[in-house]
Amino acid sequence: MSTPLNRLSPLSVRERSACMCRHGFACSSFEAGHALHLIQARIASATPTEWADAIVEHADAATGELRVRTLDGATRALWNSGGAALEAPAGTPIALHVRYGVLAVGRTQFNVALS
Repeated sequence: MSTPLNRLSPLSVRERSACMCRHGFACSSFEAGHALHLIQARIASATPTEWADAIVEHADAATGELRVRTLDGATRALWNSGGAALEAPAGTPIALHVRYGVLAVGRTQFNVALS
């Protein structure tokens, strides 16, 4: 008699895992707003026409929330757990790739959750 396979669905695995950034360590998740995945950075750089220049209006380093205004006047609320709000205080010019959720502050890029 063989041992039955215990297969977990991806959803239940995701729900059970806890990102290490919740405990003060580096992000261990690639969900929106957490660590930037290499593929995410590459596809964002492969679509240069979709980047939008913007200015940070508000940055809260304690919560990781940012509010940016694009040059065409649209306001976007962002969240990042990896320190984007520390790197981009209010008044900082940034580039935002809305389609792939990437925020660029100079040469540094962050994965952001858009709301």
